[in-house]
Amino acid sequence: MGARLEILELIVMFDKEWVKTILYFIVMLLCVYLLIHYVGQRTVVDGGSMETTLYDGDNLILDKISYRFSDPKRYDIVVFPVEDDFYIKRVIGLPGETVDIIDGKVWIDGEELASDTFGKEPIEYPGLIEMPVTLGEDEYFCMGDNRNNSTDSRDIGPIARDRLEGKIWIRIFPFKKFGAVH
Repeated sequence: MGARLEILELIVMFDKEWVKTILYFIVMLLCVYLLIHYVGQRTVVDGGSMETTLYDGDNLILDKISYRFSDPKRYDIVVFPVEDDFYIKRVIGLPGETVDIIDGKVWIDGEELASDTFGKEPIEYPGLIEMPVTLGEDEYFCMGDNRNNSTDSRDIGPIARDRLEGKIWIRIFPFKKFGAVH
């Protein structure tokens, strides 16, 4: 009788451990889902439009929460959807500004964007902004750092604020380049 009781106690204890383990995994999966959906997400660079800052195949972590509390700033690297793809580009023009390209350089509100040291070379293709473009109150002008090899706001127009998925935060691969992305 005593052996049967011990076996029953072991079965009950075993079942409790399984229930605890299953609940633990459910909570973990929920936390991971919430983190990926609302806080951060891994993304991979596809193409050379952000060279020399980001390269094809770089694995990045997208900060999806910052823009819930603050607005994008000039030179932030952002991610936004275009049709069935996601683009990674740099914010150049802010809401209400007028963006122009003159002699291969970016001009904002009639002044050359002198601090724009991200572009690899002078811009050969102004795209849609053969004339100055004035951004709406919730629009951003985004360009790739490899200006002559980038499909960006020059081709697709300004990006609405609500389309910005977030900003690039950390490069996680390749490991030798691990760290914050500026």
